[in-house]
Amino acid sequence: MNWIEALILGLVQGLTEFLPVSSSGHLEIGKHLLGIDTPDSLRFTVVVHGATVLSTLVVFRKDIVNLLLGLAKFSWNDETKYVAKIGFSMIPIGIVGVFFKDYVEDIFSTGSMLLLVGLMLFITASLLAFSYYKKSGDRDITFKDALIIGIAQTLAVLPGVSRSGATIATGLIIGNKRTEVARFSFLMVLVPIMGENILSLLKEDFSQAPSEGGIGAIALFAGFFAAFISGLLACKWMIEIVKRGKLIYFALYCALVGALAVGGYMW
Repeated sequence: MNWIEALILGLVQGLTEFLPVSSSGHLEIGKHLLGIDTPDSLRFTVVVHGATVLSTLVVFRKDIVNLLLGLAKFSWNDETKYVAKIGFSMIPIGIVGVFFKDYVEDIFSTGSMLLLVGLMLFITASLLAFSYYKKSGDRDITFKDALIIGIAQTLAVLPGVSRSGATIATGLIIGNKRTEVARFSFLMVLVPIMGENILSLLKEDFSQAPSEGGIGAIALFAGFFAAFISGLLACKWMIEIVKRGKLIYFALYCALVGALAVGGYMW
């Protein structure tokens, strides 16, 4: 992978991590279109995911500081309750990560990845369409809602199912406030993504030079920079999109890309 390819895939990762169109699915499609099959893909994945985590921290820095200050008071206040809800939402993905991690990894090694991505994009499109036609709710996120949204997040382990799309759409479908759903969705995924990256780092030996045909330092930096900048823009954009209830356009987009992916596999 050269730096131009890394830049393109970094842009794809940053935009699709927050927009409800599946970052993992689009990365697989991007690699397929660019003809990339590098042995160092784990390095690149860790780097670009780290960039999108950083962009989330930047966008929600005030919220995160307020939550930490509230926790520091060691009382059952609004901030502590909110963090507890985030923790509650992580239970389902934690169960999947502990007991089904090997099965999930096997999915990414299947020879029919493009077909799987296309089919899962149809699921993302369906969730977004349902949330669009569902009457807007005005309920604050409860512990029960947090668990349901957390269950929806587990679907996103499949390439083609959008993490933000599944969690935001689910929150809207069960009647949560638009202004709260996007914020909760982005904050709740910080710990799982950081956890995934830490586990990947423990497996990867970054002291070794990239293997032949692998990814060099310049390419990794290009991917990180592109993912961080595009992630900043996409995160802010997505918050406004949810507030305005314009998710139907992404449903149509996912359905179109899903059809193209399935068609591309068949041909």
